[in-house]
Amino acid sequence: MELNEWLPQELSQDIWNKKYRYENETLEEWFERVSGGNKELAEIIKQKKFIFGGRILANRGLHKLGKKITYSNCYVLAPPEDNLESIFTCAAEMARTFSYGGGVGIDISNLAPKGAKINNAARETSGSVSFMDLYSLTTELIGQNGRRGAAMISISCDHPDLLDFIDVKNNPDKVTKANISIRIKDDFMKAVLNDEDYELKYARDTTGEEIVKVVKAREVLNLIAKSNWKMAEPGMLYWDRIKGWNLFSEDDSIEYAGVNPCAEEPLPAYGSCLLGSVNLSEFVNNPFTNEAKFNLEEFKQTVSIAVRALNEVLHEGLPLHPLKQQQECVNELRQIGLGCFGWHDALIKMGIKYGNQKSLDLANEIGEVLINTALQESAKLTDVYGVYPKYNKSAVMQSEFLQTNASKETLMLIEEKGLANSQILTVPPTGSIATMLGVSTALEPMYSISYTRKTESLHGEDKYYKVFTPIVKEFMDKFNLKDESQLPDYFNTTATISYIDRIKTQGVWQKYIDASISSTINVPESFTVEQVADLYIQAWKHGLKGVTLFRDNCFRTGILTTDKEEATPELKRGEVIKAPEECVGKTYKIVTGCGNAYLTVNWDKDGNIIQTFTNKGSSGTCRSNQEAVSRLISHSLRGGISIESIIDQLKSVDICPSYASAKARGKNVSPGSSCPYAIARTLEKAVKDGKMLINHMEEDAATNEPEIKIEPDTKYKIHTIECPECGEPLAVEGGCVTCRNCSYSVCN
Repeated sequence: MELNEWLPQELSQDIWNKKYRYENETLEEWFERVSGGNKELAEIIKQKKFIFGGRILANRGLHKLGKKITYSNCYVLAPPEDNLESIFTCAAEMARTFSYGGGVGIDISNLAPKGAKINNAARETSGSVSFMDLYSLTTELIGQNGRRGAAMISISCDHPDLLDFIDVKNNPDKVTKANISIRIKDDFMKAVLNDEDYELKYARDTTGEEIVKVVKAREVLNLIAKSNWKMAEPGMLYWDRIKGWNLFSEDDSIEYAGVNPCAEEPLPAYGSCLLGSVNLSEFVNNPFTNEAKFNLEEFKQTVSIAVRALNEVLHEGLPLHPLKQQQECVNELRQIGLGCFGWHDALIKMGIKYGNQKSLDLANEIGEVLINTALQESAKLTDVYGVYPKYNKSAVMQSEFLQTNASKETLMLIEEKGLANSQILTVPPTGSIATMLGVSTALEPMYSISYTRKTESLHGEDKYYKVFTPIVKEFMDKFNLKDESQLPDYFNTTATISYIDRIKTQGVWQKYIDASISSTINVPESFTVEQVADLYIQAWKHGLKGVTLFRDNCFRTGILTTDKEEATPELKRGEVIKAPEECVGKTYKIVTGCGNAYLTVNWDKDGNIIQTFTNKGSSGTCRSNQEAVSRLISHSLRGGISIESIIDQLKSVDICPSYASAKARGKNVSPGSSCPYAIARTLEKAVKDGKMLINHMEEDAATNEPEIKIEPDTKYKIHTIECPECGEPLAVEGGCVTCRNCSYSVCN
């Protein structure tokens, strides 16, 4: 099979080449490596019915070449205890795990709150939140083949530092390299609904000190909602649901320690998630017709093969975990994470609208087959691997999850044989693998009907063109449609699906998933703080284990849009406005190939860049040229040319020899390939800083800030985060951000 046959799209080929191919291996060699020589498995991968998670695709078999790389996407570490040794040991374990390619989740609920008494030079603790920057910095420092590790930091909703934890992300300079989530307990949510007080309490074993704060539960939820409205964090983890809806809920010897960075895998201390997903869209017979039907029998066969495959990889990868404790935990519990993606594509092929009752009924039908097939296969695998070492038959058989979902046949088989795995199903984000295969991610709806892609022009000017989402293009080609307005109404997107329908969909699937589901609910810019709070309440009521949301054009959103809009100057040709007498400025250091330079940026009262100045410590051509560049930037801005256009032009400047030489010598120069490119990257940061400045000024001016309410927009328009690699828009889907232009992706 040729690559363009398996992956016809250029972007798909690019993802395979950049992320999963090892050196110059052929596609057939890749199939052989990834499948471990399992022909049955290789065949369903070729058919796009199943695919492993990214770590397995990229790393399987490379240990034979001496590579120290894990197959697991993520780990959860033991929560640090309330002492410096444990806190810094946790950071060291994070670093080692990152170095093998794994992400990390940690919970800081054990750490003493701010103000607790200690008997050293500090007299009192700086609090649990103060150590979050340590873990964020550790994440930033350890590279993973050109990318950074992913981290999740969580805290319990009854910790006295809760309010500081909620607020930490409102400072864009704090905890920049970690996601954060709150463990929400049922008693907290009940206090919210009843508008009751809630006790934040911490008892310190070492001193006997007890720290108690009383808060209004509803006010705390509103603070969480407000932070999410603005910054898209923290996420919500419904902890009692997490603890109570799994196979070992009745086993007191096993306890969850936290969740992985995308939150689909609650795990014990040193547990890991080993991922693979079934492509639901490949099981629709007679797509786009009235006879379209989901093939449950083929689906069952694929699930059985996938469970066996994940167990093969689990045992093969036991020696490859970074820490000895991780090796031991994985062996004792043997957790796998089989998930699904392509759900919305499957619905579209059957003419079913995402979120309606027919889609929920189908989810129930598929989910029932999924869990029973996976459980039966795990029971059969005990003939090969035995039961997992910590298997407690009585506890497993009494679990509510098993008793609710397992058929009589499944229960009888488990009663007879036991289980090879303590955890079986999960739904990870699948951003990269789904995009590679050209289908919708995880259980998410389609993000957009079309995207704007960029192509480099020989004339130094970027060209943009529309690319339809693969399922849309397939449908339009089949029925010879010329315009997306001709599409049926079941081609709905994140922009048109209500949050209630998203929650209902996730709630139905969660009934059959013993781990959790990574899902980001995209909401319009007009979404209010009150609606965010209601979304959390509805998610809890519908039995979700966790939820995150992303509000369009929130503060975390970048300046670019999917429409690639340019600012339209309102000035007459040749007209240049004067720089305002009162402006706010900041100086940025730029490390170039021939020394340090300093760029001073001035903003007007609206946070727009209005003029720039450069200063270089030495005389000569570079100094003069940089001064000329800064003057032209200022003149262009006051002449009505958009900052985005200026940045694009500066980025088109070719490589500078001194820059290349400095990089070759290992000098830590500013991002870019030349001084103009470095200035462009600095201006991009300055654009964001200008927005931040205005927001902070507005906050300072409002001593009693009113509750945030937004008037509904007349038109819902998607604003996106800018890709750090190519500058194009990123789609926010299921815990990941993905670039449709250059294939960049990362945990959100």
